[in-house]
Amino acid sequence: MDQIRISPTFSEVSMELLAISLAEPKQVEYDDRWISTGIYKEPVEGPVKVSAFGLEGDVQIDLKNHGGKDKAIYVYTAENYRFWERELEKTSLPFGQFGENFTVTRMPDETVHIGDIFQVGKIVVQVTQPRVPCFKLGIKMGDPSFVNVFLHSGRTGFYFRVLEEGEVHNGDTITLLHEDEERLNIRDAMLAIIKGPRQQEIIEKALRIKALSQAWQESLEKRRLRS
Repeated sequence: MDQIRISPTFSEVSMELLAISLAEPKQVEYDDRWISTGIYKEPVEGPVKVSAFGLEGDVQIDLKNHGGKDKAIYVYTAENYRFWERELEKTSLPFGQFGENFTVTRMPDETVHIGDIFQVGKIVVQVTQPRVPCFKLGIKMGDPSFVNVFLHSGRTGFYFRVLEEGEVHNGDTITLLHEDEERLNIRDAMLAIIKGPRQQEIIEKALRIKALSQAWQESLEKRRLRS
């Protein structure tokens, strides 16, 4: 893979990779049938090798909605954990609870933009889209209604594509290398798929971002045509 070298143009923020979580396939019962899922991720010690298709040792079952180059790594910030612990009245939730590969700190959804580029340890990654929850999150949380709550929470997390492969370790520093010029943050980007007064505005803004995942490009084009 070609090496990418980008000079930081924004102030560095103290961000950190707190945990790396992987999963093997797990069979769960849903709607009177058994399905396979990779959402039951658990933290590992590392180091972990990262390729364009994700983390070594991690399974991605539904490649239509998860995984692939545009959604190689799912990221969730620890600040959201504190929110959900209060909302769900839980003393603590283990990292990996929401199916994320990277649990990070100081990367809330309202400050991370589609198209932003970061260095995480030895790898370079780019934000491609928010996470859109599916029914398997409801299974994991033991509450089917949680999927809709999560969707509308503004705390969905986001996906990385891998621009430079390498290894990551727990505790790796995360550095912002490039901030996308559209500055469409993850919290606002979710409004593109939720009916409301800003939906078409956000769709148009998202479609101007070259880094947007192919899946979201196609989905938002259809939503724009239906308007």
